[in-house]
Amino acid sequence: MSTPKFPPTSTAFSRLFASAFVALLTLSACGGGGGSSGTSTPVANNPTPTPTPDPGPTPDPILADYTSVQNLCAKPRTGVDAEGVPFPDRQGTLQDEMKFLRGWIDKTYLWYNEVPTTVRMADYTNTLDYFAALKTNATTASGQPKDRFHFTYTTAEWDAISNQSQDTGYGVTWSVNSVTAPRNWRIAIVQPNSPAAAAGLQRGDMLTAVDGVDFVNSTDAAQVDQLNAGLLPANAGENHTLTVQRNGATVNVPMTSAVVSIVPVKSVKVIDTPTGKVGYLSFEDHNAASEQQLIDAFTSLKNQGATDLVLDMRYNGGGLLYIASELAYMVAGPSAANKTFDRPVYNDKTAPGAAVPFLSTAYGFSAAANTPLPYLGLNHVTVLTSPDTCSASEAVINGLRGVDVKVDLVGGTTCGKPYGFTPVDNCGTTYFSIQFKGVNAKGYGDYADGFAPTCAASDDMTHALGDPAEGMLAAALSYRANNTCPAAATGFASSVQMRLAKPAAKKIAIYPKTWAR
Repeated sequence: MSTPKFPPTSTAFSRLFASAFVALLTLSACGGGGGSSGTSTPVANNPTPTPTPDPGPTPDPILADYTSVQNLCAKPRTGVDAEGVPFPDRQGTLQDEMKFLRGWIDKTYLWYNEVPTTVRMADYTNTLDYFAALKTNATTASGQPKDRFHFTYTTAEWDAISNQSQDTGYGVTWSVNSVTAPRNWRIAIVQPNSPAAAAGLQRGDMLTAVDGVDFVNSTDAAQVDQLNAGLLPANAGENHTLTVQRNGATVNVPMTSAVVSIVPVKSVKVIDTPTGKVGYLSFEDHNAASEQQLIDAFTSLKNQGATDLVLDMRYNGGGLLYIASELAYMVAGPSAANKTFDRPVYNDKTAPGAAVPFLSTAYGFSAAANTPLPYLGLNHVTVLTSPDTCSASEAVINGLRGVDVKVDLVGGTTCGKPYGFTPVDNCGTTYFSIQFKGVNAKGYGDYADGFAPTCAASDDMTHALGDPAEGMLAAALSYRANNTCPAAATGFASSVQMRLAKPAAKKIAIYPKTWAR
């Protein structure tokens, strides 16, 4: 399972979820080391002792060729990966793994010169905690951490998420207020052909219990373990019961976990309005499977005569950047072909990278390579957004604006991630560390605090996605018609910002399979 969107973390979702559920706050002091006590012996004619400056901890040595220790592992894997390739692991030590991380960060991290020198290998007993400390502590203009996107996956998890578009669970995306009590978790998305869909779970259902344990208010550690076991099944075939509240009624829903295929493109339709046919699609993940689904969706919209588009990316945290480029081309059409969609800007140790153009043919993730892409050829598009609209989704907005397509945003401020990674695998862990900022054809990429909406609207879970009466879509159609933003819809309004906890990746975007946004 993946990490909730608040806050990004380098640990697994289940670890964060469990500790946050019982409101455990662990403060660890990493750093320190030797140093003087600050006293000295007085000398003649100088009765006042002169303290010796504390030099602080000795910084760890940094390997210029960090690749020399890559795949040297404390616990080497044996066998082959998902594609049948033998693991490259060789016997090494924990320190070898840490030396690799330190050298890789120093060479490629966008803010390598802001990593605290007090972070020392000797103070850590595992690579995950050590890696989590190897980042800047600076903040943005709004006061939030400058680097909120520093995390890891097991390599097996990452391969399954990025390549197979699969997850073990029920096929539910939750909209949550908090992982600590009192909890208000409601279903935002139900994946088609999933256990949740088969059991009749619906968008807007509020979770009240898991296997009979109070989900809203439980804080007891043993009960929290039960909640985690039922809500985050580790294996397919597990039987649990979710209790939800729906329209004032309590419904017990028996569930059996399964390997669920994530369907990123949903609810493709054309809405007839007095001023023309408006296409709509919900797009939730820039993964490999989405390539063919987007091609099919735009072909359908084009064939139905859509002359405008509402692109719903309120739940899309990112993914493959080449998919974002293809999507932007399918909106704009040939006028954007081969223009700069996104250009990476690296640190001063890294050679400039080639820009990603607006791609007019399929890369070949799930569609046949070099297939010409369908397009609507629009000079205007409306995007539904929220704080969970992130990374590659924001690149679509920024890239289109870079070639003068008018992009109206309806919903909430986006997450603010103009940055990207080149993920690296080492000893069974895939590490993600920011290595560049992406800019559009006009050189703009300064949206670390997100894109503000043109028209603010709340997520309305009293209606299905794609229903013209749903709050955000209704606001988009109204704004399109009269350029006036209606009063924000308040379906299940909460005094605390609702965010996603979903069975998918910690959202990023990739150039094309290894460079990430």
